[in-house]
Amino acid sequence: MGRWICRLCSRVADSWLLLLLVLALSCSPAAAVTASPSAPHVKPSYSFGRTFLGLDKCNACIGTSICKKFFKEEIRFDTWLSSRLKLPPSYLLSYSGNYTDDAQSWRLVDITRLTTKYQHDQADKRICTSLLKTKTCSLERALRRTHRFQKWLRAKRLTPDLVQGLSSPMLRCPSQRLLDRIVRRYAEVPDAGSIYMDHLTDRDKLRLLYTLSVNSHPILLQIFPDVEGWPFPRYLGSCGRLVVSASTQPLRDFFGAAPEVAADLALQLLAVLRSMGTNDLNYFFYFTHVDAGTFGVFSNGHLFIRDASTLGIIDKEEGSQLIDGQQEYKDIFSCLTVDCQSAFVSCNSIREKQSLVMVCQELLPKLLKGKFLQPVQEKIDSFLQHCADGLADDQGVNEALAKLAELLKPLRSCDSRFAYRYPDCKYSDKY
Repeated sequence: MGRWICRLCSRVADSWLLLLLVLALSCSPAAAVTASPSAPHVKPSYSFGRTFLGLDKCNACIGTSICKKFFKEEIRFDTWLSSRLKLPPSYLLSYSGNYTDDAQSWRLVDITRLTTKYQHDQADKRICTSLLKTKTCSLERALRRTHRFQKWLRAKRLTPDLVQGLSSPMLRCPSQRLLDRIVRRYAEVPDAGSIYMDHLTDRDKLRLLYTLSVNSHPILLQIFPDVEGWPFPRYLGSCGRLVVSASTQPLRDFFGAAPEVAADLALQLLAVLRSMGTNDLNYFFYFTHVDAGTFGVFSNGHLFIRDASTLGIIDKEEGSQLIDGQQEYKDIFSCLTVDCQSAFVSCNSIREKQSLVMVCQELLPKLLKGKFLQPVQEKIDSFLQHCADGLADDQGVNEALAKLAELLKPLRSCDSRFAYRYPDCKYSDKY
């Protein structure tokens, strides 16, 4: 009997030892890892590359003011959001995206290149082959050696001779007043409020020169901001060779719009062109080309200039401070994105109604054709034809467009679709 009790006690003790051993193993770090049913979920992230953004080409780029937003995923590409957050194709010229400041509220933005990646690549090759006679090179080192950039390094102020021969329409007829505005409002550097370039580093000067040489669109958005009433989308910043601005829907998307929407957009379009010809700063803006993507519409129905790359500026106060010989000057910066043999257009050849005639030829017919009942449609078509044929008759263009505006105004409606003027239109004849 005593032996049986001893064997029983021994088995109980062994069982307790086994239980303690299991508990000890289950509490060890190694056991905790193997015992976990699955590894914790890791939030996927964009694998941004310097090449996609164009940061590998800096300082032959636009800037870096908004790069942190990209890497912190506070700017996301709208169409390509997925479980893997893949980047969109690099060959596209523009992308739709979302932007946030607080990770809670998001707003639509446009993410664009100054020109296509193919054109950028061709320009990069041209820099290396023409300046250093090699297939590849350090773009920054090559551009720094140029006569033009050496003049920029020595300059205290941006003067007309420093931008002579650049292909941008904005700089075809530059005044000192316009160039001072560029330096004072250049948004890729801390605001110094000065017309002198003392606050620009060598790197900043190269980025500004490169941007003006490739496409002046982001500069126009910076120096004529929307908050001051200019008809441009808000400039949010740049990273490498990508520009981020407030989102607009291109006008081409409204060619099939309802008659009241088409009438509203046509009136806005005419108003924008009038404001660009006559404004408080006494600058005359004109287009060298317009197409269905030149203008855009915000979600509130407000029409803006979506693409400012073909906008030229003539200073009514000072006039152009380049003589013809300086206009025709060419170097590597003159042909980064255009044919080096292309001829300059004289400032004296710009007609006052040039932009209005272009819009009457290219955009208003597509917006207004076949939308209204006869005889209203016949009158609209007649006014548009008179405007389109009126390049040699400024007064005739003015009269045709005044009659067109008078005809269109009662055809638009006053409702919440036009949030930019609703409910003000209920109480004011202005709208």
